[in-house]
Amino acid sequence: MGDPNVLEMVQEEERRINREADYAFEMNEQSLSSRETSFLIKEEPTPAKRYNLFLRRRLMFQKDKQSKDSIFFRDGIRQIDFVLSYVDDIKKEAELKADRRKEFEENLRKTGLELEIEDKTNSEDGRTYFVKIHAPWEVLVTYAEVLGIKMPIKESDIPRPEKIPFSFLLGPLKLARNVKHPHPEYFTAQFSRHRQELFLIDDQSSFFPSSARNRIVYYILSRCPFGIEDGKKKFGIERLLSSNTYSSAYPLHDGQYWRPSEPPNPVNERYILFQNWARFSYFYKEQPLDLIRNYYGEKIGMYFVFLGFYTEMLFLAAVVGLACFIYGLLSMHTTTSSSEICDPKIGGQIIMCPLCDSTCDYWRLNSTCLASKVSHLFDNESTVFFAIFMGIWVTLFLEFWKQRQARLEYEWDLVDFEEEQQQLQLRPEFEAMCKHKKMNPVTKELEPYMPLYSRIPWYFLSGATVTLWMSLVVACMVAVIVYRLSVFATFSSFMESDASLKHVKSFLTPQITTSLTGSCLNFIVILILNFFYEKISVWITKMEIPRTYQEYESSLTLKMFLFQFVNFYSSCFYVAFFKGKFVGYPGKYTYLFSVWRSEECDPGGCLIELTTQLTIIMTGKQIFGNVKEAIYPLVLNWWRRRKARTNSEKLYSRWEQDHDLETFGSLGLFYEYLETVIQFGFVTLFVASFPLAPLLALLNNVIEIRVDAWKLTTQYRRPVAAKAHSIGVWQDILYGMTVISVASNAFIVAFTSDIIPRLVYYYAYSTNSNEPLKGYINNSLSIYLIDDLPNRTAPLERGAFTTCRYRDYRYPPNHELKYSHNMQFWHVLAAKMTFIIAMEHVVFLVKFLLAWMIPDVPKDVLERIKREKLMTIKILHDFELKKLKENLTVSSNELAKEVMIQENKAQLAKSTI
Repeated sequence: MGDPNVLEMVQEEERRINREADYAFEMNEQSLSSRETSFLIKEEPTPAKRYNLFLRRRLMFQKDKQSKDSIFFRDGIRQIDFVLSYVDDIKKEAELKADRRKEFEENLRKTGLELEIEDKTNSEDGRTYFVKIHAPWEVLVTYAEVLGIKMPIKESDIPRPEKIPFSFLLGPLKLARNVKHPHPEYFTAQFSRHRQELFLIDDQSSFFPSSARNRIVYYILSRCPFGIEDGKKKFGIERLLSSNTYSSAYPLHDGQYWRPSEPPNPVNERYILFQNWARFSYFYKEQPLDLIRNYYGEKIGMYFVFLGFYTEMLFLAAVVGLACFIYGLLSMHTTTSSSEICDPKIGGQIIMCPLCDSTCDYWRLNSTCLASKVSHLFDNESTVFFAIFMGIWVTLFLEFWKQRQARLEYEWDLVDFEEEQQQLQLRPEFEAMCKHKKMNPVTKELEPYMPLYSRIPWYFLSGATVTLWMSLVVACMVAVIVYRLSVFATFSSFMESDASLKHVKSFLTPQITTSLTGSCLNFIVILILNFFYEKISVWITKMEIPRTYQEYESSLTLKMFLFQFVNFYSSCFYVAFFKGKFVGYPGKYTYLFSVWRSEECDPGGCLIELTTQLTIIMTGKQIFGNVKEAIYPLVLNWWRRRKARTNSEKLYSRWEQDHDLETFGSLGLFYEYLETVIQFGFVTLFVASFPLAPLLALLNNVIEIRVDAWKLTTQYRRPVAAKAHSIGVWQDILYGMTVISVASNAFIVAFTSDIIPRLVYYYAYSTNSNEPLKGYINNSLSIYLIDDLPNRTAPLERGAFTTCRYRDYRYPPNHELKYSHNMQFWHVLAAKMTFIIAMEHVVFLVKFLLAWMIPDVPKDVLERIKREKLMTIKILHDFELKKLKENLTVSSNELAKEVMIQENKAQLAKSTI
C-alpha cells in the first residue's frame, strides 16, 4: 500500500484541477460568441479526462489566437482528413436534405470516423457549415488492408541508380536531394492490421501519409448510405453533391503555399512544392516527382512524369527540326525554283490562268515570288529526312516511355498493383440504378447487373450523337471552304483595283490573305464546337451508366478523342490530301455544289498553306489553353473570395481557405491528357510540313508544366489521391497515332510537297547537266489556249495573250490528245506511290527492330524487383517464424505452470491424507 499522505495530496490536487476547469468553463461560457459553439463528437467528459477536457476547452476559448493554418480539430490533436460543407436550403427540399445529412453523418460515425461540425456563424460568409472528418488509427489500419496499401517494413539496401556519364553538366537542372527524394527507399508489403509489429510504425499519427488518409476517407464517403428513397438504397458522397445536399467535399492542403507551416502542424509539403516546382523561375529544373506522388497520389504523379518525359524527348526532335528549318533558310535564296519564279525574264513572262471565274484576271507568276521563297523553308530536301526521322523518333519515344513507366512502377510500389482495387470498383451510380443481380464467377457473390437490352437505347443515342457532331465538324469545314472560295474573288478584285495596295501585294497575295483569314475563322469554329461537345459528351457518358470507373473513363475518352481528332485535324487533312487534287483544268473545272470552283494550290504547292493552317491552329490552341488554365481559376477564386468576405474580422480558417478554391474535378486529369495527346498529333501527323512543330510543342510544354503545377498548388483544392500504374488508354491512342503518322507524313511528302515532281524532273526530264533543276517551273506548268475558255469562266477583260499556264501535267492544245494527262503525269504519280511504299516499309521495319531490341522493362529494374520480392518474402517469413516461436514459448510455459499446479495439488492432498 502507498503512503496515505501522498494519496491524499494527489486527490486534493485533482479536486483543485477540477475546480479550476469548472470555474474556467463557467467564466468563459458567456464570453463565447455563438460562432464558437461548435461541438465535438464522441467527447463525453469523464472524471479520468477532466484535465484533458480543460485543456481542450482552453483551446476553444483561444480560437482567435490559433494559427489560421491549423489542420486539426479543436483539441489540437486529431488531424482533419476531409471536409464537407453545406449551406441552409430555404426551398421545399430543405428538410429532406437535412435528414439525408443527419443519417449520412450518423452512418459515418458508425464506420468509426470522427466528426466535428463548425456552425455557420463561425464561417466567414456567415452561412456555410463545415463538417471536419478525422480517421482514427483503427479505421486507417482496417481500410488500408482493404485497399491493399503498401507500407514500409524495412529500409531498402538496394542503392539508387548510379549517375549517368557527364551528369555533372546537368547540375544546374537538378533539385536538392532532400527535395527530389524526401524519404528513403523501403522494402514494402501490403498492410495488415494483424501484423502491425512488422511495419515501421514510429508514430501512428504520421505513419500513413496524408494522401493515403484522404484516399481511405473518400473510399468510405463514396460508399456510405444516407437513406432509402423510392424503394432504392441511396449512398455515396457524389450523389449528395449532385443533389446539393452538400456543396463540396475535399481533403485539406497542408497549409498556405507561400510560407511554411508553424508547429504543431506537420511539414508543409504544399509550400515545398510551390518553391521547387510551381514557380516559373524554375522552368529549367527537373520536377520533384516523388514529392508530387506523396502529396497528390500516383495518378496525378504519373501525368507529370509522362508530360516531363515527353518534353525531354521533344528536345531532340526540336533540335533536328530547327536544323532542317535553318537549312531551308540558308538555301532559300539559292534555290533554282524560287529564282526562276522571281526572275522577271522567266516568272515575269509566264501568264497564269485566272484563279476564279469572271472576276479574276490573268496574273504573272512572279507575283508569288515571296510565297515561293517562304514555301522553300519547309519544302526542301530536308523534308524527306525529317519525315523519316520523326517516324523513328516516335518509336523511340514510346519504347523508352515503356521503360520509364516500368521503372516508375518499381519505384512507386506499383508492380503488383491491381486495377481492380480502384478503377474496376463498381460506380455507386451503377449500383443505385441496377434492379438485377448476377453471380460473380470469381467471387461467387451476387453483384448488381444491368442487362444489355437496358443499355442498347443509350448506346444508339451515344453513337448517333458522336456521329452527328463529327458530321457537324465536317459541315463547318465545308462552310469555311465556301467562305474562302467566296472571298477569294473579292480579295483578288479589290487588290487589283486599289492602287494603294500595290506594295502590299508583293507579300500579301489573295491566296495568302484568304488562307490566313480562313485558318483564323476555322480555329474559332473549332473552339466553339469543342466547348459545346465537352458538355454533351459528359452527359451522354453518364446516361450510358458505365459499370466501373474504368469503363466510364474509357467511354468518355473514346468520344472526346474521336471528336477532337476530327475537329482539330480535319482542316489540315483537307489541305494536305484534298485541296488542289481534284481541280480539273481551265474550261473543265470541278465545282462545289455546282456553284463554287474548287480551290487551287499555289504554283509551289499546298505545303505552305498546310504550314499556315497547322501553325495557327496549333499555336492558337496552346496559347488559348495556357491562358485559360491560368486565368480562369484565378478569376473565379478572386470573385469567390470577394463575395464571401462579409465579416473580415472573423477567423479565415484552413478549411475556409481551401473551400474558396476551384475544384480540380474527377475529369481534370482527363482534359490534361487529352490536350497533350492532341498536341502529340500535331507534332507527328503533319510534321513533314512544319519542322518547327516539335520546337513549338517543347516551348509550350515547358510553360505547361509550370502552369499545371502552379494552378494545382495554388488555385485548386487538393484532389483526392488515386493510384494508377500507367497512363491507361492514352497509351493505346498514342500507338495508333504513331501508325497513322507514318502514313500521313509519307502522303504529305508525296502529294503535298513538291519534292517528288522535282526529283522526277531531275533524273528523267532535265536536259541541263550543270543545273539539272533549271527549267523545272516551265516544265511543271501546262499550256491552255485562251480561245478555248468558256464565256462564263473567261475574265471580263481579255489581254493580249493567246495562252495561259496552269499547274498540271497535260498535253498542249496543239496535241491530238490535248488537255489529257501526259506521260510525265503518270511517271510522277508512279514515283509518288513508290516513295510512299518505300518510306512506310523502311520506317515500319526500323520501328519493329527498335521495339524488338529495346526491352519493355530494363534489366536493372528486373533485378531490383526480384531482389525486393526476395527480401520481402524473407522478412515476412522471419516475422511469422518469430511469432510462432513466441506463441509456442507462451504455450509451453502455460503448460508447465499447469502441470506444476496439478502436482502441488496432488502433493497437498497426499499430505492431508
